[in-house]
Amino acid sequence: MTSATPPVRNTLAVALHYDKQGAPRVVAKGKGAIGEKIVETAKKHDVPVQENEVLAGALSNVELGDEIPAELYKAVAEVLIFVMKLSGRLR
Repeated sequence: MTSATPPVRNTLAVALHYDKQGAPRVVAKGKGAIGEKIVETAKKHDVPVQENEVLAGALSNVELGDEIPAELYKAVAEVLIFVMKLSGRLR
């Protein structure tokens, strides 16, 4: 017998918000069904998604609403550049 419900992947997702004041903040995070929902919601609203398991793991340790730690600035800056290129705001 097969299940009609697809198995939930162990997706880890972290959403960041950057308003150009201070450092980016963690605004959502979750694993499994919650992680899948974060990715699904981002895609539904045309928010770029970049897969980076190592960075997501590090960011998952940041409390919701907190700025990212200085040791993750470079990695997150690379994600912001990726997003800006996708949106056409950077060549």
